[in-house]
Amino acid sequence: MTDGWDGIELLDKQPVDQQRDVDLLFKKTFTSEEGKRVLEHLKKYTLDQSTWVPGSGNDMAYAREGQNSVVRDIIRRIERADT
Repeated sequence: MTDGWDGIELLDKQPVDQQRDVDLLFKKTFTSEEGKRVLEHLKKYTLDQSTWVPGSGNDMAYAREGQNSVVRDIIRRIERADT
């Protein structure tokens, strides 16, 4: 089973080699100097922030975790491209 969004069963499955190509594109994009700065910015405003604060509704936490999962997927793809 594949981690992240790629692990979800879809009717239109992406072949593994196509997935690898996309992972390599993520790595190429986010390991450039500009890409590193963008990724750090995304981390600062997602992963480094609380997903829920007292007084806010549960829907806020759900939305914030959704944002976090996008950044985690980018990081996971970069790591997976190295293997």
